[in-house]
Amino acid sequence: MNLRNIAIIAHVDHGKTTLIDRLLAASGVFRDNQQVAERAMDSNDLERERGITILAKVTSIEWKDARINIVDTPGHADFGGEVERIMSMVDGVILLVDAAEGVMPQTKFVLAKALARDLRPIVAVNKIDKPEERHEEVITEVFDLFVALGADDEQLDFPILYGSAKEGWMSDDPHAGAAAGMDALLDLVLEHVAPPQVEEGPFRMLATLIEADPFLGRILTGRIASGTVRANDTVQVLDRHGNPVETGRVSKVLAFRGLSRQPIEVGEAGDIVAVAGLKEATVAHTLCDPSVTEAIPAQPVDPPTLSMTFRINDGPLAGTEGDKVQSRVIRERLMREAEGNVAITVEDIPGEAEAFKVSGRGELQLAVLIETMRRERFELTVGRPQVVTRTGEDGTRLEPVEEVIIDVDEEYAGAVVKKISERRGVLVDMGESGAGRQRLVFHAPTRGLIGYHSELMSDTRGSAVMNRIFHAWEPWKGEMPRRAAGSMIANSDGRAVAYALWNLEERGPLFVEPGDLVYRGMIVGEHTKGQDLEVNVLKGKKLTNIRAAGKDDAIQLTPPVKMTLERALSYIADDELVEVTPQSVRLRKRILDPHERKKAARAAK
Repeated sequence: MNLRNIAIIAHVDHGKTTLIDRLLAASGVFRDNQQVAERAMDSNDLERERGITILAKVTSIEWKDARINIVDTPGHADFGGEVERIMSMVDGVILLVDAAEGVMPQTKFVLAKALARDLRPIVAVNKIDKPEERHEEVITEVFDLFVALGADDEQLDFPILYGSAKEGWMSDDPHAGAAAGMDALLDLVLEHVAPPQVEEGPFRMLATLIEADPFLGRILTGRIASGTVRANDTVQVLDRHGNPVETGRVSKVLAFRGLSRQPIEVGEAGDIVAVAGLKEATVAHTLCDPSVTEAIPAQPVDPPTLSMTFRINDGPLAGTEGDKVQSRVIRERLMREAEGNVAITVEDIPGEAEAFKVSGRGELQLAVLIETMRRERFELTVGRPQVVTRTGEDGTRLEPVEEVIIDVDEEYAGAVVKKISERRGVLVDMGESGAGRQRLVFHAPTRGLIGYHSELMSDTRGSAVMNRIFHAWEPWKGEMPRRAAGSMIANSDGRAVAYALWNLEERGPLFVEPGDLVYRGMIVGEHTKGQDLEVNVLKGKKLTNIRAAGKDDAIQLTPPVKMTLERALSYIADDELVEVTPQSVRLRKRILDPHERKKAARAAK
């Protein structure tokens, strides 16, 4: 059959998954009366809640006499590991750009990966129905980006379509409207994207995506480079350097048809298929006929820039909300994650049997892993994120620096520049991004950006939009300003009492409310003066038999600060942990006993 393999790439929230919904509908995958969830490709609960794509997924549609395999890629920089590998599976890409926001950091990242693989992108300007759309300026920005990334003449001659994925149309006329439908885009894919290049020889396939299935076991997805594969074929697995990993039998060959995977008799060269039945094979391994000795070249993955320590929950409330609390179970789960997600690495910590160092691309990626584990009924404690450093050729200490783009109302621009400068960031560019808005571009160390997002939101009354992407490894920038406030720490176990909390309100904002379970060493609030403070949140009012006017007024408490997982991770100090359970996110001191804590602090000094 006539085949095309394409990926849809874009910055986060520029409409990739919605566009795929419309393509599926246009090609007749859904019945006319079929009820289909919006963003049908985002099947994971967290993807639906956060409105982002976390895992790359494959679908296929039939158009005219061809079948088009389409890969939906994540837009967020933390999941960029998926995007890099997908480029090796496809022969063309649709670069989606928001008609109002224009070129953003992730647009640059994904386009650089596509151009490096010699792909010729189709540019689709989406969301043209926005009142603030500026499609002519956006096309100029896109062209400048192609030039800056070293595109050749063929790549620079890119076709352009305009439209609105939400309204279900794409056309070469920006004013065409919903009547145009998706035909122009599908026709352009057939015309502009070449059919897959097929090599001669026995079966070879590079594993690009991996997932675990409770019935089929490990499922590896990739594009067949040469030959064919059937169920019951014996295949061998080679690592990136050509060393044998295992030999096994294929139990099933699956192809993508619409939103489902269906077993097929034979997988042919050029097609994107999923293979089940192997035990050791993973991403970047070559699955091949036993006669093959050379591996298919695989893209090395960008190194992690951030790490966290995952520990067992050893607090007094351990095991009361979740049922997966043992270090062995946590380790197995983390190793399984590292197997399927090549952007994450897991290491045992020497001398600590119940703690593991987990490194990844960024706060969001690690927060998504923690959130997924708590939904699977795990309990764990997590330390403050730390940047991964490396040593330069001349022996200097290097740290990751990110390019940060912030769109903000003009009145708040000064506050943003001041805060990022304090965090060792440097302003490299400044321009307009619409009426009364400024676009600020900084190069800032990853260390300084940990926890900055919530501060940015409060500084700009929620009006700022921040995007960041890895820029370079640069020399260590020196000490960062630390959290000025101390912690209010509970000195006993029990349930918090309204009267006690009311008396503590003047000391700083609280994190708990009446009736919440607390324990000794748990952080119950922020002490506005710099030092930590031991407090009693269980102390009730002394009852007397004397009644006086005004004595028994109902206690009015300020609502507590609700700590989300991301906010808690960025808030804690080096001697504090976040306790994560299926129902709660609590803050606590690493050492719960106050006497032991003081001893450790003296020893550290």
